[in-house]
Amino acid sequence: MCLGVPGKIVDLYEKGGLKMAKVDFGGIFREACLDYVDEVKVGDYCIIHVGFAISVLSESEAMETLELLRQIGAIEEELGPETPA
Repeated sequence: MCLGVPGKIVDLYEKGGLKMAKVDFGGIFREACLDYVDEVKVGDYCIIHVGFAISVLSESEAMETLELLRQIGAIEEELGPETPA
């Protein structure tokens, strides 16, 4: 299964000429490309799909979606095991 998962942008940087971010998915951290969402800033929530931020959403929408994914057990399937911050 391949889902778009909401995550919180915790750090912005450039890598290989691309706008990148460290993203917090409720304690699981991953890297994502932000080139499709120019307006995003640290503290914003985005839907991340296969390593790319594809849209910005509110914190309440993000929390509700993460909770639903946890309830159905899909969050670990999508993100894998937790990695250190």
